[in-house]
Amino acid sequence: MQEEFSINGTQISPGEDADIKLSIGRIPSGTQINLHVHVYRAKKPGPTLLVMGGVHGDEINGIEIVRRAMVRDYFKNLKAGSVIAIPLLNIYGFIHFSRDTPDGKDVNRNFPGSTSGSLSSRVARTLTKKILPLVDVGIDYHTGGGSRYNYPQIRYSIGDARAKELAQTFAAPFLIENKPVAKSLRKVALGQNKPILIYEGGESLRFDGIAIQKGLEGLKRVMAHLGMIKEKHPSVSSKLFTKTTWLRASSAGIFEWFKQSGNYVGLGEKIGVINDPYGHQVHYVIARKEGYIIGHNNAPVVHSGDALFHIGYEWE
Repeated sequence: MQEEFSINGTQISPGEDADIKLSIGRIPSGTQINLHVHVYRAKKPGPTLLVMGGVHGDEINGIEIVRRAMVRDYFKNLKAGSVIAIPLLNIYGFIHFSRDTPDGKDVNRNFPGSTSGSLSSRVARTLTKKILPLVDVGIDYHTGGGSRYNYPQIRYSIGDARAKELAQTFAAPFLIENKPVAKSLRKVALGQNKPILIYEGGESLRFDGIAIQKGLEGLKRVMAHLGMIKEKHPSVSSKLFTKTTWLRASSAGIFEWFKQSGNYVGLGEKIGVINDPYGHQVHYVIARKEGYIIGHNNAPVVHSGDALFHIGYEWE
């Protein structure tokens, strides 16, 4: 941890807290859009932890996890190190109840970003240029997109031993080892040897109490592991999946699931059904792998090829 660090010209010394506004731009009405960054620093040196939600503007659970952590004083009176908390990164998407910015682009596919690019690219550039250089490790909170629900899980990069250690410390019910997506925050941070954990829990535009609670508990475990707080949480068991696959709709129709996220499924088991609206055709969704459902689709009407169940298999 640096003895002194600066964000947008504001110096934050050890033992100090600060709320900083970073200008992102303006909406067409002329209203200024600012990124709110909250900094908490202990007097004693230690790592700097980024805790962030709202990369996708409609993923409310992640925003709520960071908000609750702040109002419950998780980051006050740190034993060591620093926390940079950003409850809401994609303000444009939040305003419009949207995953993306108004130009239809995904912030998490536009890192490291550009000051002369799209809205998403500019948001990404602000984080990359002004925040990421100060960070040692991060937790980025997400939910399932669209109508898809994700069982509480941590995703970390294959081959990143430090990220795996932190993921196991976070101890979400499911851990998923995979490759980071191109132009994502995790991919850019990995190139700088900064492990970023991706937490997924719940569904966009819906509160999920279990997902929020698991996200808060994992945050405290990581902070204790990093020496930031004294509080200890009992260890819990997790399943680590090294492979995942999607089951997709073989036909269009009205979808009903028999099994949901978190459930074990056996090879060949009927886990859902797609009926046509007229009562003529029935298409069962059959599990092609033995494993656990890590995410499922809650949409009542589906098209051929739509993702229905995300199955984790080959687990530890």
